[in-house]
Amino acid sequence: MTDAVARRGVAVAGLLALAAAGLLGCSAEAELEPEPVVERAPFLIDQDFADPDVVAADGGYVAFATENQGANVQFATSTDLSSWDVSTDDALPVLPAWANAGRTWAPDVSARADGTFVMYFSAEHAASGRQCIGAATSASVTGPYVAVGEQPMVCPLDEGGAIDPAAFVEDDGSRFLVWKNDGNCCELDTWIQIAPVSADGTQLTGPSSRLVMQTEDWEGHLVEAPVLVERDGTYALLYSANDYGSEDYAVGVATASSLLGPFEKEPDPILSTSSTDDRYLGPGGQDVVSTPDGDMLVFHGWDDLFIYRGLAALPLEWDGGTPSVRLPTTD
Repeated sequence: MTDAVARRGVAVAGLLALAAAGLLGCSAEAELEPEPVVERAPFLIDQDFADPDVVAADGGYVAFATENQGANVQFATSTDLSSWDVSTDDALPVLPAWANAGRTWAPDVSARADGTFVMYFSAEHAASGRQCIGAATSASVTGPYVAVGEQPMVCPLDEGGAIDPAAFVEDDGSRFLVWKNDGNCCELDTWIQIAPVSADGTQLTGPSSRLVMQTEDWEGHLVEAPVLVERDGTYALLYSANDYGSEDYAVGVATASSLLGPFEKEPDPILSTSSTDDRYLGPGGQDVVSTPDGDMLVFHGWDDLFIYRGLAALPLEWDGGTPSVRLPTTD
């Protein structure tokens, strides 16, 4: 080996050593950089209060939620949609004979023309083990509600059952019920459906019509939790989709010029974990609440450890009949 070759070898070795040192230095420096801290938005109800439905009544608001801590249907009251008092009472203390306890989900309450109230709820159908929908009534918005009928109001067992009921009332007083067939229980499609109901809200009066099913990549294997509102002559169907137990759960919207559609989906969710910069985890189970200051989207989201789903709310803005969520500034 010549001296020149030897010197070149030493130089190359030195350059490699310097490069390695530089890389190691960068790696060590990168490891020392702290992970970015995500500031979660605080919950309005910081305990398990999933699938919220909110009704304006008695000069304030009443929120209902999926069962928890021994109550078939939880409820809370507020004067401003911000501060909430969670009741220790049960809005539906006695389930109907057709239902098993332990799976009472996603209640929906609406006022009737005579000033009384009807509640729709999902519960386990004892004879089949599927989820089905029942109705209950009360003279008071906070109950206690008494179940109506000896059988479920909606129970399509060949479609996997039914969950997530929501009332819709046209300007002329015509009443409808919107729900989701629980097809994901048994490898069937999930359809958000609608049917007319009686004036007292307790019975279907006609066949159901299918509105939308899972079609978009972000929706995963299901659509659910429908809420139907009308704005500026447009029907807006808000719904949740994907796995409710993960941060992939999100809220989408489809619009139509007619109550029965056809509905056209917005391609992306209007509320998701990523759209809120991780301030809400797996937002969904939503409801739309009209206030003197405009519409609010009330929904649940997960805590950091995915143990419980707390209550949250954000303003809705409308472009014609298409809603969008106004996110808070983080500055």
